Amino acid sequence: MGRNRTVPIAVLGTACAVGAVLALADIETPVRMILTPMFLFVVPGAAVVGLLRDRDPLSALTVGAAASLAVNVVLAEAMLLFDAWSPRAGVATVGVLSLFLLIVRWLYRGHAPAERETGTR
Repeated sequence: MGRNRTVPIAVLGTACAVGAVLALADIETPVRMILTPMFLFVVPGAAVVGLLRDRDPLSALTVGAAASLAVNVVLAEAMLLFDAWSPRAGVATVGVLSLFLLIVRWLYRGHAPAERETGTR
């Protein structure tokens, strides 16, 4: 990965991590209203896109965005259904689920770059 992509990814990852920490520590600040939703929408999608890294980039981003939306909606519905609404629990659940997807990526794909077929027969 080139340097021109590493810096924005590191900044986005740091912002998402700060949003999660602010929500879990229950720190009231105006920045929390921006960074916590960023964590909730970016992290699950990024975890799914990591599983699809050898696919078409536009397709992987579309599936990642849809998966992120689905995870957040299903989690909110479940929390409302069981009368257990808690923003802190929601952030923790999204974080644990994304960590699980990251571990699946590491186990399934390994740490080496994806090998592509040359298409010759």
